[in-house]
Amino acid sequence: MTRPSQRLWCYATVMVIVLSGLPPGASAQDKDLARTPPMGWNSWNRFGPGVSDAIVRAQAAALVASGMKAAGYQYVIIDDGWQGERDATGTLAANERFPDMKGLAHFIHSMGLKFGAYSSPGAKSCQGFAGSLGHEDQDAQTFASWGIDYLKYDWCGGQGDPKAAYAKMHDALRRTGRPIVYSICEYGMDRVWSWGASVGGNLWRTTMDIADNYDRMSVVGFSQAGLERFAGPGHWNDPDMLEVGNGGMNFDEYRTHMGLWCLLAAPLIAGTDLTQMKPETIGILTNPEVIAVDQDPAGIQGRRVAEEGPLETWVKPLSDGSRAVGLFNRAAHNLPMTASFRDIGVPEVARVRDLWARHDMGVLRERVSANVNAHGMVMLRVWGSTEDTTATGPSMSGQ
Repeated sequence: MTRPSQRLWCYATVMVIVLSGLPPGASAQDKDLARTPPMGWNSWNRFGPGVSDAIVRAQAAALVASGMKAAGYQYVIIDDGWQGERDATGTLAANERFPDMKGLAHFIHSMGLKFGAYSSPGAKSCQGFAGSLGHEDQDAQTFASWGIDYLKYDWCGGQGDPKAAYAKMHDALRRTGRPIVYSICEYGMDRVWSWGASVGGNLWRTTMDIADNYDRMSVVGFSQAGLERFAGPGHWNDPDMLEVGNGGMNFDEYRTHMGLWCLLAAPLIAGTDLTQMKPETIGILTNPEVIAVDQDPAGIQGRRVAEEGPLETWVKPLSDGSRAVGLFNRAAHNLPMTASFRDIGVPEVARVRDLWARHDMGVLRERVSANVNAHGMVMLRVWGSTEDTTATGPSMSGQ
């Protein structure tokens, strides 16, 4: 396999450290937001604009009952479709499907979860509902009064300079005094990853919409190569929400989806009907060792270190000095893969654990090999001989 320049990885690591501070224009209340990639649920992928109060309450309850809350998922986010009309003063109300937004927020908060909503810097949203253009301060105050903890701000209907539009809403949110995670949805236009943090974004969409099929998911996910230097604690590249469980991909493809997003230090925002999940879906979404890779406090986004035809090796350095490794087979048939410890960045002798299987592979020399299913991935954690092998939480006993 070919090895990209090691200098690029050093540059990426330096840039992560540089970007880990507060972005220009940020306030003290921003400093503790999204220190690891946000985890939660969003209504759009499964329910679209037909979302309702009853649906959201059921999803919040299922997030707790399924074990997802215990695994780290905390935001319950209503996407486009909740908005109603403005009154004579310009105050925005929710539509008839959401009779009491403050009451809904209280219900979500009472479960130990956080509440998210959606708006747009345009006059209208993607689905033609009211946007926030000209009402930024008014809407920010409304959101804060409801108890909103997360705002997805979608460019549909946006006009003029996106930097100015996104900065304007960030400033409005800051003036409320309420800590609100700010999700910029600008679809990767205008190199948003290069300026998203400077306008207060905690995360920013880097692509157009994902879809529930392997081809689109893989295009979105693998296209994140090269963006790693723009991510870090408090500000994350967002390759869109998870489709895991929606039925358009098989088991191996959904594992690839989840594993790649975790290596990318991407937000983990589930988008399936949580009340109807199969055990295999819950298993993918809640695997603690895989999630630990995404939530590692160092906040380093992984990168591709080797490529051979449809085979790719990705590596994400972790805070204990170990490496999370993804062996990806993008072919439509099973293939064997080998990754060298030199590419991974660990000593010649290292301890290896399979994170999906939650099984120790033992102490290996120079390389690790595996058979990888079609469109699948093997996800590993690799420790050098002097590194801490207990830092993941789960023991190394193959539980």
